[in-house]
Amino acid sequence: MTPSLDVQIQTLLDLGYPALAGVAPATFRSYVDPLRDLAADGDLLVVSHRLVPTVEAVERFDVRGRKGWTDMHDELPTYATVEGVDVPATPVYLLRGVGTGPETLGVRPDDALMIVLAAGRTPLTVDEGVALVTQVPAVFRDHNAFQALATRSGTAPYTKRVPSFWMSKGAPRLGWCWAGNPHTWLGAASAVARLADLSGAEVALAP
Repeated sequence: MTPSLDVQIQTLLDLGYPALAGVAPATFRSYVDPLRDLAADGDLLVVSHRLVPTVEAVERFDVRGRKGWTDMHDELPTYATVEGVDVPATPVYLLRGVGTGPETLGVRPDDALMIVLAAGRTPLTVDEGVALVTQVPAVFRDHNAFQALATRSGTAPYTKRVPSFWMSKGAPRLGWCWAGNPHTWLGAASAVARLADLSGAEVALAP
């Protein structure tokens, strides 16, 4: 179950997110506080990779006492949100109705995307996958890791690598799997909506 917003904020503070973002804890809180009026039970707090770099965030995963890792350091900068998925241009936002896609286990990622969209849901981005593992480490159940279909490398038609989160070598990992291959243990993670506060002052984010 997703923790309350206050617990999620404290988790990020404890993990050193303000330092990773190059801001004071009070400044980091100021990014999140406007979301309080929007938040509902179960909402997931997402931090943009333009505020906290993906690799550093992944390395702060703590699942079953093991830290996260990725071998995608060099290629991550080539990934971006796919066409048709609108992500708030804010440093933080909320994700509502998150699921890891057990109904898409054993379905090719390219086909799973169609299932997600037909259900009126939106596929997760890498940032959102990072948030999910960070805040809900128990998300890694047996035979149900998940993919972030809303982030791909290149432009349409995208490369065949789909960012994925799973336990590897006993530790949580951000890696990739082939878009055309079905996996009995990888679901297509999705959500109902993204919510952001757009009324505040703009925050300078890295490209």
